[in-house]
Amino acid sequence: MPKILDFLRKIFGEKKRSLPKSEIDYSARDPEALQRLLERINRQGDLRDWAIPRPLVTLEEFFEGNSDYSSIGYNLIPPPSPQEFYDLFRSIREKSEVFDVRVQVNGQEESESWPWSDTIWIITSAEAEEVEHWLGERFQADAPLTIGFEQDCRKLEKYQLPEGMNAIGVWWD
Repeated sequence: MPKILDFLRKIFGEKKRSLPKSEIDYSARDPEALQRLLERINRQGDLRDWAIPRPLVTLEEFFEGNSDYSSIGYNLIPPPSPQEFYDLFRSIREKSEVFDVRVQVNGQEESESWPWSDTIWIITSAEAEEVEHWLGERFQADAPLTIGFEQDCRKLEKYQLPEGMNAIGVWWD
């Protein structure tokens, strides 16, 4: 087993964090946090109904209490933990050219599972290429989304963009 781990470290490198690890224990899902998230995302109707707008929740709402690797980025090899996503996007949110970061919640597989997302929206004055750079190789998205936030076919929850800001989506298929 150690040879396999050495091989994987050689290929993917060691984990690096831009912020200190948060105080949240992700070894077990927090049922109270899950309940708060479910109440929030179902505020406009049942999330299983694709006619309702997809909720745009805060990083805290989506990641605090979340230990479910299948909730986001599960197709990345190896999949990052929810804590790694949270740490990265908190560091992005701290940038001077970033106004906000929102997680687009798309669904929930089972009633006891954490809801899932494939898209995070960064509200920023930066260009898409710069946002891609912020992700690094580990979190490289399929493509930056520069359209779709303005309430078109995606049916997103209403969000007023501040003047001079754009919504750049990072999406993992």
